[in-house]
Amino acid sequence: MARAIALRMLTGAPRSRAQLAEAMGRRDVPEEVAERVLDRFTEVGLVDDAAYAETLVRTRHAERGLSRRALAVELRRKGVGDEDAERALEQIDTEDEESAARHLVRRRLAATAGLDAQTRARRTFAALGRKGYPPGLVARLVREELAADGLDTPPLTGADPD
Repeated sequence: MARAIALRMLTGAPRSRAQLAEAMGRRDVPEEVAERVLDRFTEVGLVDDAAYAETLVRTRHAERGLSRRALAVELRRKGVGDEDAERALEQIDTEDEESAARHLVRRRLAATAGLDAQTRARRTFAALGRKGYPPGLVARLVREELAADGLDTPPLTGADPD
């Protein structure tokens, strides 16, 4: 039964060892049986937390624009160990993160073009905050992008200056 649970879950998408163990626990699979199955799956390469973490970081950053901080939280929530998570997060450097944030700021400001500058800035700030970007970075990028559009930058309450 443990083997079937793991195979069924892995068929849909890669999973971390912790996610598979949790699923087996919910189905009342004895812990020692789950460990044996997971050890075997790890041995043959069906479960690889390091590869899972790298794939998750790469895709979530590229597709959803998540920051390193948000990705670290997601990896932790999925049960990926600190060492594997750190190695996977090394794929994204400060420059990559700023580039992704700038792209998101531009998209958000474009989507709110008909609104006043204060509202546009506030909504952009909130959207990037939900993706885990630091307030100082977001405030700077919003100021730069609004200035590039020839608009005065409204004060952003709660934003830490660089």
